[in-house]
Amino acid sequence: MSAGTARTARRRRGNPAIDGTSVLNALSSAVVVVDADNHVISLNMAGEDLIGASAAHAAGRPLSDWIPDDSPLTSMVEQARVTQSSLSDYDLVIESPKLGQRTVNVQISPIPETAGCVAISLQERSIAFKMHRQLSYRGAARSVTAMASMLAHEVKNPLSGIRGAAQLLEQSVSAEDATLTQLICDETDRICALVDRMEVFSDERPIQRGPVNIHEVLERCRRIAQNGFGRHVTFVERYDPSLPPVLGNRDLLVQVFLNLIKNACEAVPGDGGEITLTTSYRHGMRVAVPGSRERLHLPLQVAVQDNGPGISEDLRANLFEPFVTTKINGSGLGLAFVAKTVADHGGVIEVDSAARRTTFRLTFPITDEPKPRRVRRRAGVEEESVP
Repeated sequence: MSAGTARTARRRRGNPAIDGTSVLNALSSAVVVVDADNHVISLNMAGEDLIGASAAHAAGRPLSDWIPDDSPLTSMVEQARVTQSSLSDYDLVIESPKLGQRTVNVQISPIPETAGCVAISLQERSIAFKMHRQLSYRGAARSVTAMASMLAHEVKNPLSGIRGAAQLLEQSVSAEDATLTQLICDETDRICALVDRMEVFSDERPIQRGPVNIHEVLERCRRIAQNGFGRHVTFVERYDPSLPPVLGNRDLLVQVFLNLIKNACEAVPGDGGEITLTTSYRHGMRVAVPGSRERLHLPLQVAVQDNGPGISEDLRANLFEPFVTTKINGSGLGLAFVAKTVADHGGVIEVDSAARRTTFRLTFPITDEPKPRRVRRRAGVEEESVP
């Protein structure tokens, strides 16, 4: 036996046995296997995340529960089954009430060993696209930061001089002209308030973070909305009560979700307006940190969905830029603040919009699980120790 053959044999003997399920669960692509009647046989963990159901719950149910029969994907499955050949498509849009609107790359292959069975691999195109958007959102936040620093130093001082001059003029003008000097003071105060709002972007200090119950934050925001600007809205809550705490700043998270809920309340129709708040756990959601080999685990997702008219295509690309707004009296700083705060939390924000369905999805890191404590007995005395 040669030295190379011996080394290969040793490596084979030392490798642990790996089953197919473990390999499938390690993939970021959703893999769904259906039988000849398009009923789900199995799916991996990414597939569970995609359809929002466990493998045990999905087994035996028709694929049409998640993907309509008239979807191009269903036609591709049937074509692969009939021709016994693999098919693929890119940037395919699949849409259903349960899945929402997803853009995916699809690979479909028949399983020769089992008649009629087909394996479907779905890779959301949005993974790389999301990271590109996150960098754009952070760039938008940084541009606001620079502008806020400049305005704080270069604008507020002249404004205070203008206001003081207007107050002096007010003492020597007629009652009719006094309204004009008061207008100068009021507008100066309004500009100062806008600059004060922007100064939050110039604070580059790390935020103080700790365990935060995200459901308490959402419940507080919902109560504020229903007792004020959201009286006309029906709120639907779909929470996963088993979620661990978010690693974040409670006050900042309240501001983030108040911004999103207020925007949603203003977007929905006056009659029949509905906002859905959803929390869920996403297995395997990891993102790379720019300039580092570290990969952050972002498993906790919160979604704010409304049934408004949607965000126009030309506005969507610049949605988180400062001063971008469709509101008549809006400042365009709310979503810029949301982008900065989510980035400061090490999180990711995504937007999907279509007619009567706009969804903001935010994913956050969670706090570390507490280490279990062991109790040891020594001479009748119990001592706690942390492994």
